[in-house]
Amino acid sequence: MGTWRIGVYTSLAERAKQVQALRRGIELGCNLIDTAEMYANGKSEEVVAEVVRGVRKDVFIASKVSPGNLHHDDVIEACARSLKRLGTSYVDLYQIHWPNPKVPIRETMAAMEKLVRDGKVRYIGVSNFSVEQTNEARDALSKNELVSNQVEYSLSGRAVEADILPYCKREKLTLIAYTPLARGSVPEKMIPLAICEKYGMTRIQVMLNWVTRSECVVAIPKSADVKHVEENASSVSARFSEEEYRTIESG
Repeated sequence: MGTWRIGVYTSLAERAKQVQALRRGIELGCNLIDTAEMYANGKSEEVVAEVVRGVRKDVFIASKVSPGNLHHDDVIEACARSLKRLGTSYVDLYQIHWPNPKVPIRETMAAMEKLVRDGKVRYIGVSNFSVEQTNEARDALSKNELVSNQVEYSLSGRAVEADILPYCKREKLTLIAYTPLARGSVPEKMIPLAICEKYGMTRIQVMLNWVTRSECVVAIPKSADVKHVEENASSVSARFSEEEYRTIESG
């Protein structure tokens, strides 16, 4: 589950609705929650803290350090602030949110490895990195492996298929697909009604099923509505045939 704009609310009732939606997702087996220090100026992480209270061991928390905090000491301090907001002693996955060419990647990765040694981070990832930048990040690590790259990927936005997705498959990295529902822009012409009817799925569910058809891809749709979370969670209740996936792709 993604949390962009989670933490933005105008009332406590709206905040409670966000918490309820994420908790329902956990109940349904959506145990990866992705957030970032940048989201809602840290309030997203605070909402996640409330969501995982009492079930922390059952949830895989991923957060991200902002590109302006990639110098060594800044990474350490940013992680400490995130941990405090999240109410946890560690994050499962800590990612560089965007590359920053002004900061040597080796300096950033040295800090990431220190966080792993100190038990504050379990796994290291990147986000919005090209194949070349991902290779540089991997080469900069001395003892740990890079496990993931979070990039935009949906049926409407397939640019990563040119090189990033094949690279992740080949190198056994997880591709975390953000905006997998194309910000609500559902390409209805690409999703045959016959497939929806055969599997009893909505077009939204078919989109999510298609994005996650590869074993190396995890999708993180964001929703602050319980019904939408339930719809997302059941999107992989069945898998389509390869022919059906190709039919969707061809539009």
